[in-house]
Formats: sequence, C-alpha cells, structure tokens
Amino acid sequence: MPDGIAGPLSSEARAERRRRRAWALPGSSHDRVIAVARVTLPAAVVMLTLALAAAPITSGRDISFVLSKDRVTTAKERMRVTEARYRGEDSKGQPFQLNAASAVQQTSADPVVKLDTLSAKIQLPGGAATIVSPKGRYNLDNQRVALDGPVDFHTADGYHLATRDVDLDMKTRRLASRNPVSGTMPLGQFSSDRMQADLDQKVVVLDGHARLHMTRRNGTAKP
Repeated sequence: MPDGIAGPLSSEARAERRRRRAWALPGSSHDRVIAVARVTLPAAVVMLTLALAAAPITSGRDISFVLSKDRVTTAKERMRVTEARYRGEDSKGQPFQLNAASAVQQTSADPVVKLDTLSAKIQLPGGAATIVSPKGRYNLDNQRVALDGPVDFHTADGYHLATRDVDLDMKTRRLASRNPVSGTMPLGQFSSDRMQADLDQKVVVLDGHARLHMTRRNGTAKP
C-alpha cells in the first residue's frame, strides 16, 4: 500500500470510533460531566479563596521561646484553703492552734493570711482558752493576728473578755486594741480609748477615757 493512503479500518478500530463518537454526543455522560464542572469548579475556587483569607484569623499560631530563669519574674499567685489550721508555740513553749473556715494568701512572698470565721486555742497556766472572731489576718512570720470585729475570749476557769478590733500576739499572749474599745470582764463592763491585756496574767489595762462599771458579787453594781 502506498505511503499516506489509509487502508480499510479493522472491526476493532471501527468499534472504538463509534464509542468515542457516542461519548462526545450532546447529552452523553461526558456532556453531563462538563455541565456540572462549569458550576462546581468556580464555586470551589471561591470557597478556597475565602478559606485562605480567613486562615490567619481562625487558626492558632505556635510560638517558640527560650525561658531564662535568671530573667523571669515571679508570677502573681493566690492560694485559698478551706478548714485551715495553724499550730505553734509561744515564747514559753506553750502550744497554740489557730483554726479558720477559710484562709487566703495573696502570694507566697506575703506572710499575711486572711482568715474567715477564726478561732484560736491557747494553753494558759490556768488551763485552755479560746478566742473567737469573725475575721482576722495572721502573720506567719511574727505569729501575730489582727482580729477584726467582735472578739470573744474565754478561759477554762471562767474568765471572760468581750471586746472588738484588737491585735493578738500568739507568742506573748497579749492583746492590744487598734480602736476605742468596750467590753465585759469578770469585774464588770468597761470602755476606753485603748486597751492592753495580758492573757497569761489575766490583767487588762485601760488607757484614755477609761470607764469601768463594776459588778459586786451580791449583784449590785457601781461605776
């Protein structure tokens, strides 16, 4: 056969050509794929563009850094404890215990602990004594308690002192008022600008406009 002149097609070639023609006819599967692609491809491009534009806003970013312990500052912290209990000894070796419904310490560097619903139990020469107050601030370093509000002091042998807003030194067993005070003790009712009390010796010293309303054993009273 001369070059450039095509001979008759085989049956297989004719069948393949018929399949291609049918595939390219209008309404064929190829035509349907092209029609769907004309709609879905532009929509996919738009969605991909929007996703790429929003990625810096919605995605998180990982940040790497080196932390030097020589340059880092102490972070602020706050510790809260329920049913707190502190134990210690005074200058004479007598034990004491301080209980509170809750205790809050702002930072570990701050020795002051804020107490709510506190009660102190101390051992005195005449027996155990209790001190109750609604609020207070306990200094862990010097073992002093600033009692805020009403203060009620009771001893095992019946001694009672009621006052308010005082500072209690757990080491020396001494009370000192921060404001003018009034209260009661075995002798009667008292008031003054300042007050100091030695709980070991059961001695109360009133200073400044001191007034004492004494109660006699027979029930009568005199100023």
